[in-house]
Amino acid sequence: MRWTDRMFGGLRKTSDRLGSNLAGLVTGRATLDAATLDGIEDALIMSDLGPAMAERIRQRLGATRFENGIDEAKVKAVVAEEIAAVLGPVADPLDIDAFPRPQVILVIGVNGSGKTTTIAKLAHYFQELDYGVMLAAGDTFRAAAIGQLKIWADRLGVPIVSGPEGGDAAGVVFDAVKQATATGIDVLIVDTAGRLQNKRELMDELAKIRRVLGRLNPEAPHDVVLVLDATNGQNALSQIETFKELAGVTGIVMTKLDGTARGGVLVAAAEKYGLPVHAIGVGEGLEDLRPFDPRQLANAIAGNFE
Repeated sequence: MRWTDRMFGGLRKTSDRLGSNLAGLVTGRATLDAATLDGIEDALIMSDLGPAMAERIRQRLGATRFENGIDEAKVKAVVAEEIAAVLGPVADPLDIDAFPRPQVILVIGVNGSGKTTTIAKLAHYFQELDYGVMLAAGDTFRAAAIGQLKIWADRLGVPIVSGPEGGDAAGVVFDAVKQATATGIDVLIVDTAGRLQNKRELMDELAKIRRVLGRLNPEAPHDVVLVLDATNGQNALSQIETFKELAGVTGIVMTKLDGTARGGVLVAAAEKYGLPVHAIGVGEGLEDLRPFDPRQLANAIAGNFE
């Protein structure tokens, strides 16, 4: 199945939810009255697009005169246009352009967000682009995370640097950068601890990793990528807020868009924070994480299949 088809299929729950929220609100008239616009705005908020995005779409609809009357398809077309306008500036695939190599990508996110699986999918994506990839098991607090990453590294045929459970994450990262540099690796993807119960502890650990990286390469880490689980809905926005403060997030990957009707949160995140969105995940397979076309994604979320 083509990536575009997987994306449209994966976002079906989101587009169906938006469609059901909008159903019965449009009137067939050339313009929309305030009560109808209120209803549409509420429907957009209930679809997790966020208040600011809902207000933006409301203003656009209120200022538009629709020839031959307005219907649900025309509303969805406007929704798709406004979503595309917000997603366009933030759609930003990860480029490997660091010199000297390797490009160091720290991957962060709460436990359960799909972080480790996303690392594997990113590694596979870079392999397809003919880059040499190495993984570093920097989440030393969970033996399961180390073991899972080792399984993925073996499956992908890429080297991995790890240490014992409870070991020094910064030490693992130091060893990984040294090995990656010595062997000519292009991309080093680093898993990190995802616990938020003790924010100070997590901040201190990430700061230590940054100091170690800085001694080896002042430009590293080149990217700090936050993995967000779309099924968390609006809670994902609070995670952006927290991790921006803790870790200096430079970009986002949104996973599990196929498992939720709350995919509109990606749009809310783009509108509110403007952080680069590097890729989206719409399935469990290695092929199911990809950069996206803003227009196609907007149409998929809006259910605009025209």
